[in-house]
Amino acid sequence: MSEYTHESLTDFSIEANKRAFESALQKARAELGKDYPLIIGGKRVMAADKITSINPANKMETVGLVSKADQELAEQAIREADLAFQSWRKVKPEVRADLFLRTAAIVRRRKHEFSALMVLEAGKPWKEADADTAEAIDFMEYYARQMLDLKDGVPMHGTLWEINRYQYIPLGVGIVIPPWNFPFAIMAGTTVAALVSGNTVVLKPASNTPIIAAKFVQTLEEAGLPKGVLNYLPGSGSVIGDFLVDHPRTRFVSFTGSRDVGTRIYERAAKVHDGQIWLKRVIAEMGGKDTIVVDKDADIELAAQSIVHSAFGFSGQKCSACSRAVVLEDVYDEVLNRVIQLTHELTVGDPVNPANDMGPVIDGQAFAKITGYIEIGKEEGKLVAGGSSDHSKGYFIRPTVIADLKPDARLMQEEVFGPVVSFAGAKTFEEALEIANNTQYGLTGAVISNNREHLEAAREDFHVGNLYFNRGCTAAIVGSQPFGGFNMSGTDSKAGGPDYLLLHMQAKSVSEAI
Repeated sequence: MSEYTHESLTDFSIEANKRAFESALQKARAELGKDYPLIIGGKRVMAADKITSINPANKMETVGLVSKADQELAEQAIREADLAFQSWRKVKPEVRADLFLRTAAIVRRRKHEFSALMVLEAGKPWKEADADTAEAIDFMEYYARQMLDLKDGVPMHGTLWEINRYQYIPLGVGIVIPPWNFPFAIMAGTTVAALVSGNTVVLKPASNTPIIAAKFVQTLEEAGLPKGVLNYLPGSGSVIGDFLVDHPRTRFVSFTGSRDVGTRIYERAAKVHDGQIWLKRVIAEMGGKDTIVVDKDADIELAAQSIVHSAFGFSGQKCSACSRAVVLEDVYDEVLNRVIQLTHELTVGDPVNPANDMGPVIDGQAFAKITGYIEIGKEEGKLVAGGSSDHSKGYFIRPTVIADLKPDARLMQEEVFGPVVSFAGAKTFEEALEIANNTQYGLTGAVISNNREHLEAAREDFHVGNLYFNRGCTAAIVGSQPFGGFNMSGTDSKAGGPDYLLLHMQAKSVSEAI
């Protein structure tokens, strides 16, 4: 594998960095309310219907207006992508890789510009937004270098009478449907993986965060991406989502989002439509109900810090977030009390202010869902921290801890996707692992322990795609911790890993008689 280094995070304790980010925020604010077109076959298309992107920390503030596609425009986008595929698939992998390395360099130079936009459009605190942009850069560079590793295929044994070659070729038109919670990193990563592999893409960005995607598409154009290779198509899932998935010229769907939408896409993609001559491929990451297990041999402070950081980073709006803490009874009260202390120390407010640890949740629908789960938690367990909320200006919810829950409680089973962590006790480590595995998901998990036997038992029996020892269960690093989960967490596609690009290609074996 090619040598690879990670994009460094910004140190905002350095005054110059802080001033630079404040300047980027001012620039982003100067562009509030702008109108953004669709991009189909390289052409700007203004639609009458619009998606309004709202600042979740300030509901009265419109970040921008984005044209909204209907089925007729969706049909045009697929046709343009299909046409562009005929030439893009023949572009040398080295040329494609260079284009995305160049894109990464442009983003690196304008890093704060992208991060500042996420503070306004997604409600991300400075550090979370900075990490999102850094991960986007990492994805672009990693996938570009992976393509260089894969471009010559795999050596095959020859014979005295034949030359044998095994190569990878692209699939065709892909529909990329990214989430709002990592509006740059996952959107860019899933898009670039498809493109660098030689496919063309119709990108349907999340309706909560379409403007960061528009900025990225503009950057790709600046880097030299040919017309029609990437088509920017915001729109309602109910209007164009099924249409794009069902289309006979769609070759694959790359989706990140909820379990319900993911399973619907998986089911619809299985149907063969008139004119379709392939079985569609689905790459899906669909969420989790992630657990940190703490045993009696754990470092208590490390355990508490790991739980709080993993549960409340970006207001718990990560599929990898610590939604459950399962703690052995020997240290249950000690860990819980320290988590309560740390939770009380967190500040909640507008993420424009870097002093705030947490910002808002993404929108009113999420606010209602999360606060509803808090009420359920009060009935099922004991509210020991947080629980309050305020949506008068933005969608703010205090970080919340619910203790003394039974393993089968709704709050221990259902994905909340907000700043709520559930505590349950276990008598033995074996019981703790059983509780950790008792959901329909299998994305991330962590074990805080200094007991080697327990760690090795977890390595074998903790059934998640990403397992961490003595650290939190969020913040997978591209190229180091390939990300994807088991069961209803998706297809275990392992984004940022050595196999990921292969999901966007098919193998072709060629033998020549000599």
